[in-house]
Amino acid sequence: MFRQSPGSPQAARHRAVSRPLFVWLPVALGIGISVYFILKTEPSALVRGLVLVLMLATASLVPLTGRKLPWAWRAPLLGLATLLAGFTLAAWRAHDVAAPVLSFRYYGPIEGRVVAIDRSRSGAMRLTLDQIGLEDVSSWGTPDRVRVSLHGDQGNVKPEPGQFVAMTGHLSPPGGPSEPGGFDFRRLAWFQSLGAVGYTRKPIALLTPPTSTGWRIWLYTLRLSLSNAISSRIEGPEGGFAAAILTGDRAGLDPDHVLNLRHSNLAHLLAISGLHMGLLTGAVFFALRAAFAIVPMIALTYPIKKFAALGALIAAFSYLHLSGASVATERAFIMASLMFVAICLDRRAISLRTVAWAALVVMLMRPEAVMGVGFQMSFAATTALVVVFNLLRDGAWQRIPGWARGAAGVALSSAVAGLATAPFAAATFNIYSSYGLVANLAAVPVMGLIVMPGALVALVLAPFGAEGLGLWAMEQGIAWILFVAGWVSSLDWAIRPIIAPHPVVLPLIVAGGLWACLEPTRLRLLGGVPVLCALVIWTHSSRPEVLVSPSGGLIGVMTAEGRMVSKERGERFSAENWLENDGDLREQAVSYALPGFLHRRARTDLPEDLIGLHLVQLRGKSAPEDAPFLCVNGTILISTKALPDLSGPCDVYDLHRLRRTGALAITQENGAWQVRTSAEASGRRLWTGYDPARQVQ
Repeated sequence: MFRQSPGSPQAARHRAVSRPLFVWLPVALGIGISVYFILKTEPSALVRGLVLVLMLATASLVPLTGRKLPWAWRAPLLGLATLLAGFTLAAWRAHDVAAPVLSFRYYGPIEGRVVAIDRSRSGAMRLTLDQIGLEDVSSWGTPDRVRVSLHGDQGNVKPEPGQFVAMTGHLSPPGGPSEPGGFDFRRLAWFQSLGAVGYTRKPIALLTPPTSTGWRIWLYTLRLSLSNAISSRIEGPEGGFAAAILTGDRAGLDPDHVLNLRHSNLAHLLAISGLHMGLLTGAVFFALRAAFAIVPMIALTYPIKKFAALGALIAAFSYLHLSGASVATERAFIMASLMFVAICLDRRAISLRTVAWAALVVMLMRPEAVMGVGFQMSFAATTALVVVFNLLRDGAWQRIPGWARGAAGVALSSAVAGLATAPFAAATFNIYSSYGLVANLAAVPVMGLIVMPGALVALVLAPFGAEGLGLWAMEQGIAWILFVAGWVSSLDWAIRPIIAPHPVVLPLIVAGGLWACLEPTRLRLLGGVPVLCALVIWTHSSRPEVLVSPSGGLIGVMTAEGRMVSKERGERFSAENWLENDGDLREQAVSYALPGFLHRRARTDLPEDLIGLHLVQLRGKSAPEDAPFLCVNGTILISTKALPDLSGPCDVYDLHRLRRTGALAITQENGAWQVRTSAEASGRRLWTGYDPARQVQ
């Protein structure tokens, strides 16, 4: 068969078309995955089968048409096939990880094997258990995994991986969103096979000590041992930071320092992701290459660059498992692996094709990651950095003096990565760090030049008992990072609150950003149009006038002074989420102090300035007796207790109904008050308790 010359015009034209096409494949795959997750109804087996058949048919047309069709036709066919493949992949994954979810609130004995230990947001120790035993619960209804927070005095039992423990505690199904359209923990728990969460206030009992139960438990035990060793050698918050970035164990982190890191835009230094993997493997690569170059016989005879790449690849694999193999670390490992494999194959290590391959591999392994902010921020930063440095490589970058390129590279990397990830961070955490660039310029170089090399030295010298030098270097570098975080977060206007965006904002920003990065011609400038539209929509985003928590125990009302809440304490998670999404930095107690709510015995009335809306909350044992007298025309009745059937004209949301509907949002539309429920926003999906086989909720 005739083969085109690499330098022929036809070959050049083919490369010009195929390269941009390939980098768009993960985009098409991601769109297909996203379509599956944003559906309001779980697709039936028939629908999934039809999509699979259509995918195969479309994919088969691409090679069959060969050169009979121009790229202008073949490219859309390939894109459609990839999109359908993403939908099919996500659906298969969601059904493949299906596991029992507790369908009721349980109190009683809980037995299981400890497989993970961490801490909750409040600082309480949490145990993740498998091989669960629950009293009077059938085997088919018992979750594969549960997570239990330990409160109170836990006696003399120190939890360790591999132990079989018993306790008496509370369990409930994973909770839904705190407001309609909010973050749904149930979906995250579904893909972790986490069927229940709960707590105990009584001491746990040890049934059997840890035994040899597989390499996963052994590796987890090794991680905790290493974390404890680091914390014992490096005291204070520096030790907790060091343990977190090396082993993924965040139990020793100081909450105040974590808050400072978040407010200074340095929290990414705690997440074992691309930065850490790149710094560690880069240090290994250059150290090995320098060591090989010292020996002339090796340097002149063998491809030392490839040997160094293989050594760095081994280091990346070791760091992946030593740090806990989280989703973020898996992404970083895939990126680093592809980069070093490219070096071994004499290909360009860092390019858009490498990023595309990494995205494809991550999505094939964990399609649900596409919906996570970690995936979005990671690939947004990586893609933007590759594009910007490729554009500057042969132009302005060469005009910078060699001695200044290091500092310029750090500054440019921080600015580009910060700009690329800012929309996702602002939409997720509802804050913007005003001096984040300054903090990153002061801290990231120390992380790369002192902390991570010090960790590498400590790990290499640990078998010889000489790890002290590396640990000392880590301690000094971490102390500087914590100082920078504390100083920056204490500045005036260090953080600016951001209101939660309209649902179309982030998709528009992603579409514009991808077009600007992946389009090879000057048409990339058109990517700014959807981004500008998204920013305009964001500035006009609004929040519901009234929010009701899933239990009905907390109500939040938007006023001219901000959202006031009906309770000074309790239901903290809902209150914090509401205020954060409002772009409000106030504490729950401060919001409670705002005037407006009228509290009467076991009843709370909304303020009168919400014209046309009469909402009453009933609490306590007297709610069933009081309800008939308050059920009048136009009233929305919220009750934390179960109420009898009322024949009045009011709209009742009691305990039973709220368990079906979830949280409520009440907004005024066209002069009328509309109630939107979390159940309506989330839809009938696997993780919301919908069984497509039985067609029941």
